[in-house]
Amino acid sequence: MIEEKVLIEKFIANKNGTSRKRERMKKPDWLKIKIGDPTNQNAVLKLIDGLNLHTVCQEARCPNIFECWTDKTATFMLGGDTCTRHCGFCAVNKGQPMELDPMEPTHVAEAVKHLDLKHAVITSVNRDDLPDGGSMHWAETILKVRELNPNCKVEVLIPDFNGDEDALNNVLQARPDVLNHNTETIARLYRRVRPDAIYTQTLELLDRSAKFRDTQFPNMLTKSGIMAGLGEEFEEVVDLMKDLRKVDCNIMTIGQYLQPYEKRLPVERYVEPEEFAEWKKIGLSLGFKHVESSPLTRSSYHARQQTESGETASAVA
Repeated sequence: MIEEKVLIEKFIANKNGTSRKRERMKKPDWLKIKIGDPTNQNAVLKLIDGLNLHTVCQEARCPNIFECWTDKTATFMLGGDTCTRHCGFCAVNKGQPMELDPMEPTHVAEAVKHLDLKHAVITSVNRDDLPDGGSMHWAETILKVRELNPNCKVEVLIPDFNGDEDALNNVLQARPDVLNHNTETIARLYRRVRPDAIYTQTLELLDRSAKFRDTQFPNMLTKSGIMAGLGEEFEEVVDLMKDLRKVDCNIMTIGQYLQPYEKRLPVERYVEPEEFAEWKKIGLSLGFKHVESSPLTRSSYHARQQTESGETASAVA
């Protein structure tokens, strides 16, 4: 804890007023994106369209889409392309979703096999219109991916299922290698950023997942992430880190929020790379097995490397 306090005090002393709110700010140089080779990008797009799949890369307008698709990786999104929630930061369509595609679990598994993935990341829209929040669809997808790809690790980025413990258990019983649920922002900003979610409920989901890991599936890692630049203070992110460690969260990601289009929440500030580096130092001092913290970090960005780092830390411990 002494190391953490020193790091905080050192950073605040050199902060030089970077928390001032600015409007219509020009993106700094460190957020410039490389387009990459379109050959593999087109191959991934053709595969996704051919299997009638959705990816969070497209729907959430991820800034790393070109790099990841060049590397022939993608984050699959279950449940269609329309979400029942109204988060202020998200580019995904809002409204009444279509019925679940019963072939979607098989198609995701086939795509993972075609891309020869060693680490598959799967997420979904919120499906509050379904009694189980889509959790059995989740479980079937995990099992199908494992059936066709026995050597592939499965990371899931799940919704909160409105705090339904049975729905969470449906996913956990399918034994994902990484259970991720994003906190997205600090507690103070939840009403504005995640109006349909509850901060304590997010922590409870991660706590239940960690307890499942400890009693039934010790190899599973738990993970959560946030976006910076929505109005949080440096110390508030540190407080959130402490909350995540209290529920024994293993991996944390911190990235810069980027406004996807005009009607979404504006960027309050562009966080300096040095600040991301300080958060990483503090997170590791608090006991996270891995902290991925940089302007372009996203939950699924370099997910395989994050998991491998977390597993190495577990083995050493």
